[in-house]
Amino acid sequence: MGHNSYNPYESAQKQFNHVADQIGLDEATRELLKQPSREYHFTIPVKMDDGTTKVFNGYRIQHNDARGPAKGGIRFHPNETVDTIRALSMWMTWKCAVVDIPLGGGKGGIICDPRTLSKGEQERLCRGYVRQLYKNLGPNLDVPAPDVMSNAQHMLWMLDEYETLMGGHYPGTITGKPVGMGGSLGRTEATGYGVIYTLREALKALKIDIASTTASLQGFGNVAEYAAKLYTAMGGKIIAISCWDNNDKKAYTYRNPEGINIEQMAQIKDSFGTIDKQKAIDFGCELLEGEAWISQDVDILLPCALENQITPETFAKISKEVKVICEGANGPTTPDCDELIKERGIYLIPDFLCNAGGVTCSYFEQVQCNMNYFWPKEEVLDKLDQKMTAAFHAVHNLAQEKGLYMRDAAYVIAINRVAEAVKLRGWI
Repeated sequence: MGHNSYNPYESAQKQFNHVADQIGLDEATRELLKQPSREYHFTIPVKMDDGTTKVFNGYRIQHNDARGPAKGGIRFHPNETVDTIRALSMWMTWKCAVVDIPLGGGKGGIICDPRTLSKGEQERLCRGYVRQLYKNLGPNLDVPAPDVMSNAQHMLWMLDEYETLMGGHYPGTITGKPVGMGGSLGRTEATGYGVIYTLREALKALKIDIASTTASLQGFGNVAEYAAKLYTAMGGKIIAISCWDNNDKKAYTYRNPEGINIEQMAQIKDSFGTIDKQKAIDFGCELLEGEAWISQDVDILLPCALENQITPETFAKISKEVKVICEGANGPTTPDCDELIKERGIYLIPDFLCNAGGVTCSYFEQVQCNMNYFWPKEEVLDKLDQKMTAAFHAVHNLAQEKGLYMRDAAYVIAINRVAEAVKLRGWI
């Protein structure tokens, strides 16, 4: 589903440089912020179930921690690259800054396919990752979380290994843990719900009733599923879902012009987001090619899968009906598409604002762990709604006031906040 000709790190730097030019950022601050502060590259030997040892490559990259400890997920993916992790760590810095939480940006990854590993092999891989990195992790240093193909169980194994090595309890070191073991209620829904909180506010600004809209969705992992659930609960209609099929090693689009029953679809997907094709057809969906999601006649596109999905080539397929692109994924739009989106007059909700609900709720989890007091789910989601709504309006209002593209407005706010922190600390 990705387009490998685009380097996400180069895309992240282009976006940064574009706004750095606009705000007249001084050369020293620009040089500091356009690259990671620290990188850790390491190997992880893992004893496999058949008695052999396999060596995996792992990474942890800390982009900037001027506003607080580095924060970011750990991806498990067979096609993971260090440049992808660099880009994601940079986007995490801006994401934490735009929603104004006291954290910096980091990201991690292991080149692996957990779908081919047994539970025991996954556990040994998680513990091996922490053994290589534990001196550089901690609630006041760097706080990992789940990401693509990693989950709450992986995080708990990592935390257990960290606490074993450190000789104490440090639940605020890792977020995205299971509820009852230091995890926060509402964390499962947080990223997807945050996407729809920003979409709701955008539609209000555009004077469009959400209940009258239709959407096409890419992805059906955690983010996409909960975004779809909240969107349809507010009256919207999802007519197409594109997701990867792990059995066939390709993507399909499931389409129903009358609207897809999201609860039904959630019941027939596996833990990696693969939908049971035959059951989807039985539920009234037609089966299309994976990229067909982008050409549907809908009001809203919700790319909630991987980076580099909206390129000039795929943008040409976007229907004239589309009014809003809501970037639930990280970096789903390539930089050479932003001008095309502006020309078409499509309202864009940029990724590091749109999907910041996850890191915001991770911050809430860290706060709850550190004070050993946990909030009810309604309180978590209410705090999340308030944070996302305030962040959206700050970006939207700046865009309106200065005549800026929404992505540029979000970057202006985020970069200025990080640059100010860097200068106040005396780093520049």
